[in-house]
Amino acid sequence: MSTTKSNIIGTDRDYGSLVKEDRVHSSIFTDESVFEDEMERIFHKTWLFALHESEVPKKGDFKLLKLGRFPVIAVRDENEEVQLMINRCRHRGAQVCEATQGNAKSFQCWYHGWTYNTKGDLVGVTGEEAYDKTFDAKDHGLTKVARVDNYRGFIFASHSKEGQSLDDYLGPAKKFIDILIDASPTSEIEVKPGVVSKTMYRGNWKQIGMDGYHPHYVHVSVFKIFSKRESTTGSAVGAIHLEDPFADSSPSLTRGFPNGHAALDFRFQRLPHAKANIEELQQTEDGRKYVEDMIERYGQEHAEELIAWHGDPHLGVFPNLQLIHDHIRVVIPVSPSETQVLMYPVFLKGVGQEINNKRLRSHEAFYGPASNGSPDDAEIFERVQRGLEGDPDRWVMLARGMNREKSDSDGTVSALISDEITQRAQMQEWKRLMTED
Repeated sequence: MSTTKSNIIGTDRDYGSLVKEDRVHSSIFTDESVFEDEMERIFHKTWLFALHESEVPKKGDFKLLKLGRFPVIAVRDENEEVQLMINRCRHRGAQVCEATQGNAKSFQCWYHGWTYNTKGDLVGVTGEEAYDKTFDAKDHGLTKVARVDNYRGFIFASHSKEGQSLDDYLGPAKKFIDILIDASPTSEIEVKPGVVSKTMYRGNWKQIGMDGYHPHYVHVSVFKIFSKRESTTGSAVGAIHLEDPFADSSPSLTRGFPNGHAALDFRFQRLPHAKANIEELQQTEDGRKYVEDMIERYGQEHAEELIAWHGDPHLGVFPNLQLIHDHIRVVIPVSPSETQVLMYPVFLKGVGQEINNKRLRSHEAFYGPASNGSPDDAEIFERVQRGLEGDPDRWVMLARGMNREKSDSDGTVSALISDEITQRAQMQEWKRLMTED
């Protein structure tokens, strides 16, 4: 798909003029030069989600990632620490690992045989006698990602050596990540790197956001099916069977956080159904055990809340992570008009197999390659991209609900479920990062 270059950008890169309080200029979705600057100013600067630590559980387990432009190896080294290293030989630049995942004691470059251990140290050089005495293997290990930090098993990375801490970056969004993790009675989740749904769509990466306005229209046929089914309590996807969570008359909210994070907050819509959820779970042995273990771990009141929330924060962590229903979603920009999305089902630890089976089946039904929900989203993203290429009036409206925003004490802003607080929060962070020195 072709890209266009807007006159509003010009040679001075006036990105501040492209994002207003209530609208954004469509060139930020279509312009090749904007995309290149996004890679440098956002994806090579701020924190990015890398992986969940359970994806590399044993020594030598590795997985390949892409963080911004850079190919990365994530590997658990001999000291049980997770290393993130650029997948590039320090000799002539070839990738030293080609398998997408596996277990290895070392990584050897296929070009000239240089070998690196799981810490990234250069431990083998072919024909080393040809180098003079100034050559020191210690200076030629694999390049490490500049900063790596961990929040409750979620590993984030930044290519920038300086910047705000991960704790400050996540801010009040942390308590929404907790909703997912604490759905387990042991406060542990598991992500399997080989279990993933992959989607590639011809649209811009910023189109993927928390949007509570579209389901009544994009997913109308799916909702008609849901209305005729019995509840599937125990799954976050199934929670939308209980009633319409996307009606402005519901207690559901949109929520914007500092640093561009955003959520569709279904907590208040789901809480009244807590006792009914528990009653349904108690009809099976695994369900009864789950309820008992949750109450023992968190106490009666909080356990009921967590069970009602189904481990679904419906959270977008800017710029590349979303925690939606029963999965972790990673957004990978490829070009202005092409985006890859990886969706990893989340399994709860400390629960019976029936609980995780139900979560996985529900994920597959709505988000899998033959599902009834996710293909709708990919199709509408592509239609948006095609439309943005052709309209001479280049402004995109994001004004819905500006007159009914409410500020909370924790720094978040909320409004009704169909309001565009989430898009405004993301685009204001985009503007801040793109205009910062």
